[in-house]
Amino acid sequence: MSKVIKNEEDYEGVMVELESLLDRNPAPGTSDNERLELLTLLVRDYESKAFQFVPPDPIEAIKFRMEQQSLTPRDLIPYVGSRSKVSEVLSGKRPLTISMIRALNSGLRIPASILIQEKTPDGCDDVIDWERFPLKQMVDWGWINLHGSASSAPPEQILPAFLASAGSLRAQAVLCRSSSHVRSARTMDDYAFTAWVARVLHLANKSPVKTKYKPGALSSKLLNELARLSKSENGPLDARQFLRDLGIHVIVERHLPHTYLDGAAIMVDRQHPVIALTLRYDRVDSFWFTLMHELAHILLHLENEDDVYYDDLDIDAEDDPREREANRFAGEALIPTDAWDKSLAKHLRSPQAAEHLANQLGIHPAIVAGRMQHEFKAYQLLRNLVGNRQVRKFFPEVNWS
Repeated sequence: MSKVIKNEEDYEGVMVELESLLDRNPAPGTSDNERLELLTLLVRDYESKAFQFVPPDPIEAIKFRMEQQSLTPRDLIPYVGSRSKVSEVLSGKRPLTISMIRALNSGLRIPASILIQEKTPDGCDDVIDWERFPLKQMVDWGWINLHGSASSAPPEQILPAFLASAGSLRAQAVLCRSSSHVRSARTMDDYAFTAWVARVLHLANKSPVKTKYKPGALSSKLLNELARLSKSENGPLDARQFLRDLGIHVIVERHLPHTYLDGAAIMVDRQHPVIALTLRYDRVDSFWFTLMHELAHILLHLENEDDVYYDDLDIDAEDDPREREANRFAGEALIPTDAWDKSLAKHLRSPQAAEHLANQLGIHPAIVAGRMQHEFKAYQLLRNLVGNRQVRKFFPEVNWS
């Protein structure tokens, strides 16, 4: 059945098929998955019209079942996937995926009709305030071209087309930060943030990567190889091509005011993850560490479509295990611990020590200089060696003015 549900008999029939599809857990892009999404919409539409009561919130339903069965968050790991995911689901920061819904329905017998409801994250308005987008800045930077009468059109007539050009982006989901992990302690302008994400995905769609990304393609050894490209005359461009050949987009676009972003890792679909870099700090060491940090998120943390990590790397990562893990992975990819521990650079604050270790590893001296600044907590140290103003020049297509 693919028509509107008109009565209880239709509803029961759809629910039987819906739960059967949930049990099969169809892969994204398959006809069964499309059927599952269609039936979910039909059920939601029918329930919103037929039932006078407000159905239980899916998260509240999970918590109620936990109370009934004296379950702890740890007991949900088999159904949700990890302790961090359980925490995010129960706090409303991560939406339930189809596989989670299937597992919770089967294992805890929570009705699928409750679990498939969409939850609006706390503090998120249903209505987009188009006036809050930084439209003038977007036009000035060439993100949006307005001609003739369009130049005086209201934002609500201009911006939907810009957001739609991002493809699978759902503006409301970004504004509400659903399925997003944002590393930032500063107040971020959500509308500027959403506009930047849309711009990044628009650029990714304009230059599609033909190779399909294969989970597991990234490894410590491969990222060590990538790090050695830093010594190339055109290192940033070589790195971008290296990753495109693996099926990973690398997009460079400056950040909008009040977003404080250095980079992002976005799982648009399972075949083409996107890394976005702002080059907020135009330094060689910053470029390579940010790139490796976002690659670590792809390798270690991005699992579902629409998973997103946004990073302000000025913020300490001590309170976030995933960010600490990404930092460690990035550091190890650039300068392995055993090499660092045996090096003069660990003890001597000299350019010669930095260059000696860089030559030993086959990487750009700026990467070692940046590590030394961080380790010694001396950010004026080796300033002439970190590659100031040596990265943006490779990306003239970005409006840096």
